[in-house]
Amino acid sequence: MTNNENNKLSPNELAFIALTNEYCQTIERIHDYDRNTFVATMVKLLPRIFITADDLEMNVMTDAYIEPALKETQYEQVRQALAQVMADEDVYLEVFLDDMKYSDTPISAMVSENLADLYQEFYNMVQAVQYASSDDQSDVVGLCYENFTDYWGQTLCNVLRALHHIKYTAIGYDGNL
Repeated sequence: MTNNENNKLSPNELAFIALTNEYCQTIERIHDYDRNTFVATMVKLLPRIFITADDLEMNVMTDAYIEPALKETQYEQVRQALAQVMADEDVYLEVFLDDMKYSDTPISAMVSENLADLYQEFYNMVQAVQYASSDDQSDVVGLCYENFTDYWGQTLCNVLRALHHIKYTAIGYDGNL
């Protein structure tokens, strides 16, 4: 994959890295937020990440690999902190799972788990970009883009739908957040 003659990151790749880093920093400061403020922040940040990722339109042709940087214990701490903030609004009905086609009963998902999954993807990518050579940074972003098309893009949309509902319905949004 070639960006340009100097093998530098494109402006959109830089924006994507910056937004995913902002997401990670927000998640890491979860205890600084009440639920309403956190939900409002996520409702603004997640669409920007989605649009920027969608605009990457990369052709991934690399053998590069993103080494997992986030430990399982860190993931679980993040997920639990998110579940604590989301409290009784953590569970939502999921309609975009393959199992839903064959189920007579609703399938639930958790906001905290979805946000923690996104955190894991972004944290690993940001760490990999930080330590990659300038020649490999675009490949790392490309791998994250590939995961976007295969996995986390749908996760982001699903959890955004739940967060939208929480912000505008469940918590009685009054326009003053």
